[in-house]
Order: sequence, then structure tokens, then C-alpha cells
Amino acid sequence: VADSPESFLLHRHSDDSAPLDPRRPRPAQGVALARLNDGQSASTVLAYFRPLLARWFAAGLQGVRLVGMERAGAAFWRDAVGQLRELSPDALILGETTGTPWDQVVALGDAGLDLISSSVAWWDGRARWLVEEYEALRGVAPLLGAPEAPYGPRLASRSKGEPAPEVPYLRALLIAAAAGRGLIVPMGFEHGERATLGDDTPVGRGPLDLADEVRAANRLSAELAAFHGEMRLLTGPAAPLTALMRATSSDIRSAEAALLVLINLRLDAETEVPAAEFIGSADAAFAPFERLDGRPEPYAPLAPGEVRLLGAGRAHAIRVSARGGRQAAKTAARQPRLVIEGVSPQLEGGTLAVKRTIGERVQVTADIFADGHEVLAAELRWRALDESGWRSAPMRPQENDVWIGDFSLERLGRHQFQVEAWLDRFGTYRRDLGKKWEAGVTQPVDFEEGRRLIVAAAERTEGALSEQLDALAARLSGAAPEALAEQLLAPDTRDLMAAADNRPFSSRSDAQCLDAERRSAQFASWYELFPRSQTDDPGRHGTFDDVIARLPAIRAMGFDVLYFPPIHPIGVRHRKGRNNSLSAEPGDPGSPYAIGSNDGGHEAIHPQLGTFEDFRRMVSAARDHGLEIALDFAIQCSPDHPWVRDHPGWFDWRPDGTIKYAENPPKKYQDIVNVDFYREEAIPDLWIALRDVVLLWVREGVRTFRVDNPHTKPFAFWEWMIREVRLTHPDVIFLSEAFTRPKVVYRLAKIGFSQSYTYFTWRHTKAEFIDYLTELAQGPPKDFFRPHFFVNTPDINPYFLQTSGRAGFLIRAVLAATLSGLWGVYSGFELLESEPVPGKEEYRDSEKYEIRVRDWDRPDSIIPEITQLNRLRKGHPALQTHLNVRFLPASDENILFYAKPSPDGGDIVVVAVNLDPHATHDAEVELPFWLLGLADQADARVDDLLTGQTFVAQGKWRRLTLDPGRPYAIWRVEAAQ
Repeated sequence: VADSPESFLLHRHSDDSAPLDPRRPRPAQGVALARLNDGQSASTVLAYFRPLLARWFAAGLQGVRLVGMERAGAAFWRDAVGQLRELSPDALILGETTGTPWDQVVALGDAGLDLISSSVAWWDGRARWLVEEYEALRGVAPLLGAPEAPYGPRLASRSKGEPAPEVPYLRALLIAAAAGRGLIVPMGFEHGERATLGDDTPVGRGPLDLADEVRAANRLSAELAAFHGEMRLLTGPAAPLTALMRATSSDIRSAEAALLVLINLRLDAETEVPAAEFIGSADAAFAPFERLDGRPEPYAPLAPGEVRLLGAGRAHAIRVSARGGRQAAKTAARQPRLVIEGVSPQLEGGTLAVKRTIGERVQVTADIFADGHEVLAAELRWRALDESGWRSAPMRPQENDVWIGDFSLERLGRHQFQVEAWLDRFGTYRRDLGKKWEAGVTQPVDFEEGRRLIVAAAERTEGALSEQLDALAARLSGAAPEALAEQLLAPDTRDLMAAADNRPFSSRSDAQCLDAERRSAQFASWYELFPRSQTDDPGRHGTFDDVIARLPAIRAMGFDVLYFPPIHPIGVRHRKGRNNSLSAEPGDPGSPYAIGSNDGGHEAIHPQLGTFEDFRRMVSAARDHGLEIALDFAIQCSPDHPWVRDHPGWFDWRPDGTIKYAENPPKKYQDIVNVDFYREEAIPDLWIALRDVVLLWVREGVRTFRVDNPHTKPFAFWEWMIREVRLTHPDVIFLSEAFTRPKVVYRLAKIGFSQSYTYFTWRHTKAEFIDYLTELAQGPPKDFFRPHFFVNTPDINPYFLQTSGRAGFLIRAVLAATLSGLWGVYSGFELLESEPVPGKEEYRDSEKYEIRVRDWDRPDSIIPEITQLNRLRKGHPALQTHLNVRFLPASDENILFYAKPSPDGGDIVVVAVNLDPHATHDAEVELPFWLLGLADQADARVDDLLTGQTFVAQGKWRRLTLDPGRPYAIWRVEAAQ
């Protein structure tokens, strides 16, 4: 600096207390930085260092570390490295490039550096810049990693709950070894502290002894030298662990092996290893990964602060020798050219039947497309299962390759439908000819092509059609272009050619199954009663004649299905007493679900109810009143059932020789024993016997069965039995009483049950109703699941009804009656019965275990309201299904507001329900003007269906108040005249 001051930039320090003298330069007291980008200055500096370095190399120096590389351009460093090579060809030259802009480092690619510095010591274990640096610079020279930055926070800071202080040191050491091509370890690191720089300050020794670990890391670094290729970060910044992958080649996709580095950044907890989530992101297949330390379980949880190294070779792709040659190509050419997929409605690929009702039009959609640009044609084919021929109707193309068609269901029972599609060659010709004619570019050959298509069609047809086509071809011969275009593009020509179409490349979808059931499968109002309770004296058992006396009142309420629990003989052994007590008192009738005694089993009638002749008379009387009788089909027996005696192989027996009774822990049903469908003696005799029970009651005039607990019996049995019955009696309806898991409930519906109990009882809030009905009406269940909304059952006294009073009963009635086409009431609901067994959803003095006498003339009953609801249901098709529910905005969370348009759109009913039985609520509600095609500020006529009054709604928003006295409103809306 003293000899060549012009080669340096001097940073001077002035003495602020000294007077300024501009005549004199200040002494060089600060730092002198060489002007390395100036050629003369660079030569001066290198000339100064050259003899010094020569002496050092002569003394045994084997390597040089170049610092401050950001201060000079690539030309200087190429010159410097070249001179070093002249002095010592084998010297190891490390460029300290941390802090140097990457583009400057990249420019050093031909400088001849042996190593450059990685910034891994500053890495937080998550940031992507480490990989970006590695990928940007690895072409310059291999990167050397350091486990600890010379200036930065100490690694061994330890607080309560953290692991031993060596853990962060070991983690940093392994990361540095795995992320570079070698290590540079600062003095003191092996003792847990850095070397302190200073002339006289010695290097202290920390609390650790990591010498062995450093030695092992050096060996590991040498072993990892093969993974010098591409590096990828496989995890994101929020991942619970970090995963790095390094490969043996510059492109990981072609590498023969890979190194996977897993890092747990947490020092206080284990971290799971979701291997499948990040290995695939490497865009290459390596397997199996094994730990480099030889330990098992490569994907075991990572210990706090653990760094795990896994290695794997390339997993070779699955390759199978091609077979077939020419024949395979011919076979491929015979594959369908058209694609028909997404046929809807569809259930389980067509193996199970979707549900519809008689008289309904079934809309079928399918995605139909093919290669190329030819015009397609498609038709919908359908038939009843007892028909050999198919009926058909053209399908219509919609947007995005969707085609649509429909057909009507005219008969009860099983149907099939399918879609056929083909290339419409003449349609393609007409489309192209029309474009050419409109553009004025037609040629004589274009018309001749059409004529020949018509001649070919005439040759492959017969009769009148062939004659018409021949005549058409004759008219085309020699005609003028205008006449040719007119004839070839005429609708009549299109229709003739469609009739003669040989349907090239025709393809058909698989046949789909559909069951057409009677209307009552979708729309019915059920009333449940115990025939034995139809008496005015609890000491006298009711009879079928007593039921006949009740028919007018039940029909007057508007119900059309009268449902009985089991009417069979009741067992004596272990008979339950009142309130489900374990011992019955004399005169206790027992539970009707404990079926079977010396008087018979499922094929018999309880003697106190009457005879079969009495039953037939009752069925006939019910029919005369517009009521259908539904029976409970409960597959369970009392210990006294004749089957226990005559078919012991149908039941489970304990090791002590006693029969196993039914349990649903913690509940026990000592009066009931269950059959075992899969005992050797039960197949097929038990299955056939149960089917024949149903057929017996069908012959007695019963067409509807409520099935008790079907989810506890085999799916295969129900699918077989229902199919067997409905093949010969397609009007039979089965209701599934299964309060169980959703997938099981839905499976029962798929395999044949016409209707299903639901979770309606346990839905209370606005959001719960919206979510549940949206799932049922718009999700996959819409094609197979018909929800039956029973407001209560003999088994379920809902908590809501126990505390909500009269308003609560009205709320649940209107929700059930207007949301679904199927709803049901267990007798006593209309009388507001709700006294519970404390803390349970069960009735006190349950009718299941005693005869219950009721006062049907109680003044506080809700019989008028139930009657009105059933009347509205019958008068408005909009209320006869759940599939049309449209939930509407209401500003209060306690008010549920929804619209129900009829299938033809001519009848729109809106319902508002206050879900809070204890308080008045009001809300701004939005009438469905969009369904009426009205502008937001238009006028609509609103008929109050409860009061008979009419008013005009001016604009779609309206204020509505509902109180517990009348917690609901039902309106019909239409455009004002």
C-alpha cells in the first residue's frame, strides 16, 4: 500500500478533535482495498503475493481459500487461479463465495476452482433458496458445506424441555454433510463453541466432545460424493418435516440412485414421516429406500432434531412383453370407436336398480363422443323386464358432448334401459354440404357424393323405404345445383336416410336397472298404532274390530297408510313387564316383538286380536276407507317360537346349552332370540321360510311392510328376498327401519328397500336441515333413497318433544309433512304425549309393554293441524316429494324458509318454520321470484294456505313473524295477474 497507493482505495479514519488542514492528505489509518478490477492494480497485487505463495507452497502448503470474491470480476480470479496452478498444479483452491451474487459466481465457471462455499450454515431448514443456490452454482464447482456460520446465533442454546445440547450440533453437521460435497468445520465446533478470533485470546473448550461425530460425518461426506447431481426440496415451508433429495446425475429423472434426507426441525417432539406424500414429487421412482445407518424402519417417526439419510436405487418401470402382433392390432381396430360413459341415472354400474314411480318420465343423460369431427346420432332404448323387444327414442345433443333422452314408465316392476350411439355418415355429409353451399364453394363431386350415399342406402333396404330412396336418387341425376342442394339438405331426405342408416361403428352402453314402483312408495302419510290398545278399558285387549271402529277417525286426519307393529302371538318365557321390567305381572301383554308362542309364529295372529277372517275383514274395511294396512316384519323370535323347537339349527346356542338372547349392549332383550342366517342348517331353509312369511301376508292383502332392524341381517338376504317377492308382486313396498351408519342405511336402500327411516329426528338447526336435505335431494341418494320422516316411534320419544310443548309438536309435524313426500306419526303424537323415562329418548309407560287407553277427544290435541297438513299434501304435488326442496334466504337463524315447486312448475309452495318452540322470531325472507320468472321488484300473488287469505307481495323481500302459537306459515305464490 505504501509502495503503490494508486492501486488501492483507502478508507481513512479522521481524528475529529484535530483541526482540518486541506493542504495535507490524511494518513491511511483505515482499510486499504485493492482495485482488483483495474488491470495494472491487479497485476501489482498478484505480483506481490506470487513470491510469498511460492515460499508457502515450497514449505508444504496444499490449499488456498480465496475470500472477498465479490470484490473482483471473473477475469481477475481466472488470472489468480492460473498463477496458483503455475506455482502448485495440485493445490486445492476453495472459493469463498457466500455473499457473492450468484451471477458473479456462475461467471467463474471456467476459472478452475476446485470447491466453492455453500450457504447451508445460514439455512433455516425450510427455505427453498438452498436448493436454488445449489442448482445455480453446482456447475461452477462442487459446494462445500459448513455446519455453523462464522457469525450468527449459537447452536447450543438450551431451554427447559429441549433435548441434550449436542442435538442441534449433530443436526447441523449431518445437514451440511448431506447438502454438499464435503465439509468445512470451524475450529471449536467439536467442543460446542466457536473459535474466538483475536491475537491473544485462546480458543476455549465447550461442554461437548463431538470429535467422533465429526470424524463420522467426514466419512459419510465421502460416501455421499456419488450424489453430486440434481437436488430437490420435496416439502413445503409449512410441512412438519423437511425432505431433500439428491441424485447421482444432473437430471433426477434419469438418475440411477437417490439420497433422501429427512430433517425433523423440532427439538421438542417426534415427527411422523408421510413418505407417500413427498416421494412422488421427485418426478422419479426410487425404491426401496433404506437407511444408510443400517437400521430398520426407514419411515419410523423422526426423533427430535433427527436427520435421517435414506438411499435407494432406481425402481424399474413395469414392462411386459407385447403380445399379439398383427392379431392384436386387428382386435384393437374392432374396439368401439364411440365412447358412451356417464350414463345417468345409474346405481352400482347398473347392477342395482334406481328408483322411480309409475307414470314418471325418466330422464337419461350420457356423455357420447368419438374421435374426429363426424356427426353422431344416439337413441335411448328401454323395455320392461318381461319384454323381449326394446322400444327406442332419439336422444338430443346438449353442450359438452352430453346427450339427453327420456321415456315414460307405464307398468310396475323392473325395467332396463341403455344408450346406443353411432356415426351419422349422412348427417356429417349434410352438415359439410350446407357449409360449402352457404360459402358458394360446392363442386359437382360434392353432390355426387350425396347421391351415391342415397343409392347405397336404397340397396341395403327393402320395401317402401327402398323405393322412396331409389326415386330420390333418380331425381338427383342430372339436376341443377340449386335443385341438388335443396333435395340433399331437405328434412325429408334427412328422415329417409335416418330410417335407412346402417349405424356404422354402433356402440351400446351396459343395460341399467330401474324399478318402477307405485306412487305410495314416494308419497304417503303413515299412522302407526297398536291394535291391542284400540280399547276403552286397559284390562281388555283390543281387537281388529276395534281397529275397524278407529278407521274413520284415522282417515279423517288424512292418513292413507295404517301401520301395525307385529300382530303375531307373543312368547311367555322371559316376557317383559311394564316399562321393560324383567318380570311380567299377571295380565301383562308383553312386547309384540317377542314373536312366537304355542299359538304359532310369524305365520299366525295373536288370538286376542282375532282370526284371519277378522284380519281380512279389517283389511277390506281399511281399503274402503282409503287406508292401506302395513305390517311390521320383525325377524326375531321369543324362546317359545315354534321354530326354536322345530329348527334349533337356525339359532345360536351357548356352551351351557341355553339359547343366546338378543343384546345391543348395554341393552338386553331377554325375551327375544335371533336367528343365524349363516348356520349350515339355515341355508337355504331359513331364507325360504322368511320369504314365505312375507308372501303369506301378501296373499292376505298386505302390500306394505315396515322391516324392523334390517341392518342387523345380511344384505344378501334382503337383496334376494325383496327381489323374489317383487318379481311376482311388484306393488309390494318395503320400509327400512335402520337407525345406523349412513353407508349402511344407503346400502339397504340400494339393494331394494323402497323407503327408509332417516336422521330427521336428530336434525334441529337450520344448518342441519339444509345440509341433510341437500344431501338427500341433490346428492347421489336422490336416485335410490326415499326418506321417510317419522316424527316419533314407539322406540323414540325425541328429546326435542319432551321439552318443547305444543309448539314443538307442530314444528316437527310441519317439517316432516312438507319436507318429504313420506311422513309418519305414531299414535299419541297428536295428543302431545311426551313423558319420558328420565334422561332417555324413551316413553314412560311405553305402549310396547302395556295396553294404553287414550282420550282422542282431548281439546289440546293437534288433530286439526295434522288434518290440515295432510289435506295440503294431497292437494299440492309440490309437497309430494323431497327432491324439489329449494332453501331460501331468511335473516334469522331460527327460521327455516324453503320453496317446493311442482314438477311442471305450475304450483310453487313456500314454507317458513320457526325452529324455536319457546320464542317469537321474525326475519326478512326472500320469495322465489326467480322460479316465477319475475323481476326482483315485481308483484306476486300469495295465497296463505293455512288461513285462505290472499295478499300481494310487492318485491321479493318480505318481513315474516312466527310465534310459538303458530310457528309456521305455508304459502302458494304465483305471478300477479
